[in-house]
Amino acid sequence: MATRQDLRPIWTQPEPGKRAPRLSREQIAAAALRVADAEGFAAVSMRRVAQELEAGTMSLYHYVRTKEDLVALMDDALMGEVVLDDSALPAGWRAGLMAIAAHTRAVFVAHPWAFGALHGAGPGPNAMRHFEQCLSTLKDTGCTPAHKMVILAAVDDFVFGNLQRSRDSVFARNACEPDLEEARQAALAFGKTQLDNGAFPHTRAMLVGADDEAAWAVLAQATSSAERFTIGLECLLAGIAARFPMDPAPDDAAR
Repeated sequence: MATRQDLRPIWTQPEPGKRAPRLSREQIAAAALRVADAEGFAAVSMRRVAQELEAGTMSLYHYVRTKEDLVALMDDALMGEVVLDDSALPAGWRAGLMAIAAHTRAVFVAHPWAFGALHGAGPGPNAMRHFEQCLSTLKDTGCTPAHKMVILAAVDDFVFGNLQRSRDSVFARNACEPDLEEARQAALAFGKTQLDNGAFPHTRAMLVGADDEAAWAVLAQATSSAERFTIGLECLLAGIAARFPMDPAPDDAAR
């Protein structure tokens, strides 16, 4: 039965002393990310990560008590990738949030398994660094704390909503994947029958002059492309600027 001590987040626990094998939490997290990237999140286990580190499974338990702790370490390592180097963070709230949002999306695109697998992991030190960096972009805007939270939540909703749609779209995935091709073809055939019955004239008009599969592929690409992400985020930030009173920031001075 788990004790109160067992339920505490891993960040509240001291790392093992010097007599333990020379592994760090960072090394363990990096190994777990490598396994997930190469083999999928389902392959991540204490035994598999120990193999990746060329260590014994019981040695790993000396550092990480549970699978939940391992997931927390993985999430924190991922959030460490999300944090931008200070030199890469542009001045001004719009440019700063654009850079952070685009970089966050790129990290999760590079680790596609992480979007759902790490959901629910408690915030670690790097998640706090990410939040601090986001807040720093709004420091000169004059926004209230409540408005800052609304703004950052809206940007997060947009980023992760875009990732969700991109991940779920059959059309946005690699058409060479055998298990997806049948689903793609079935979706295309269904779409064609619906368009041919005349019930969707505006959608039909978008596809004039192109064969159906090519046209649907164009629409699917627009749904998941980086360009669509950028345009949508720019629209969101423009709406935020119109909704909340903002003090001038360096990137807005020229607008």
